Amino acid sequence: MSALDPTHAAAAAGPPPRRGSLPEGRLPAYALLDNVRSAWNVGSMFRTADAAGLAGLYLTGVTATPPRPDIEKTALGATQTVPWDYWPDAAECARRLRADGIPLVVLEQAPGAVDWEAADLPFPHCFVVGHEVNGVAPALLELADLVVEIPMFGAKRSLNVAVSFGVLAYQVRRRWAAHRLGGGA
Repeated sequence: MSALDPTHAAAAAGPPPRRGSLPEGRLPAYALLDNVRSAWNVGSMFRTADAAGLAGLYLTGVTATPPRPDIEKTALGATQTVPWDYWPDAAECARRLRADGIPLVVLEQAPGAVDWEAADLPFPHCFVVGHEVNGVAPALLELADLVVEIPMFGAKRSLNVAVSFGVLAYQVRRRWAAHRLGGGA
């Protein structure tokens, strides 16, 4: 992947692996958490990233970083099994990923967004989820190679960010399995 800046904090599991050096069973897919303010949501996303086999997480901006008891309450140890790295500036992290050939797939309700089930997901890629109220920052939307959304049918018109993360993480896993078998979705 990228030559990560050594000034960035990283967990005991280490920074997300370099491209081409994925641990066995890990997907060639990463996630960038853009200013996710709830430590419980962050912990839930670590646990889901572990369960789905994502290659790693990029925590950016105000996103809480391990070690923290409030993250561990929902992560249940996944902070030790999922590689992660922290970047103060989400757009800088995104530009670095793109420079390293990793396309950005932004999960957001935005003009031009494609239904998540119909989207042609590239591999490898990094999907982006955003702030619980404000969503993904406009700067990241501008950098996106693809914007996907989960259709909403209820009155509230949105899901919790950790739930959305889980829905997309398992779609990525399903698409990767199909990709490896040489088929479509």
